[in-house]
Amino acid sequence: MQKEKLRLLRKQKGYTQQQVADFIATDVSNYSRKENGDVKIISDEWEKLARFLNVPVEEIYEDEEAKLVVNNDHPVFNDNSGTSAGSINTQSNYSNIPESIIENLQGYIALLREENERLKEELKASQRIRK
Repeated sequence: MQKEKLRLLRKQKGYTQQQVADFIATDVSNYSRKENGDVKIISDEWEKLARFLNVPVEEIYEDEEAKLVVNNDHPVFNDNSGTSAGSINTQSNYSNIPESIIENLQGYIALLREENERLKEELKASQRIRK
């Protein structure tokens, strides 16, 4: 759930996300995720944000939307030994992850695979030179 009160007040006061991120000691991408509701804002951060914006916490605070992520593939939770815990959410373990994050991670994985292959070839070449 987006933090509309926080975003609106920040913009009204003329602050950038970078300025707020610096004040609460995080990077701007993490702060952006907090403001978008993708990352939880902890109580200490709410207090810092209120102090930075010079308002009471109640003026900017918005409840976190509860998100439940169940990993049914983990061996501890997937023994199906008579409990219903293994059947909580078998349809999708990743339904709470925004599509943009999944795409970003997939791109990063592809880059890592390419780098891994390049390093393997480099290792093979250096081994041939030594022989």
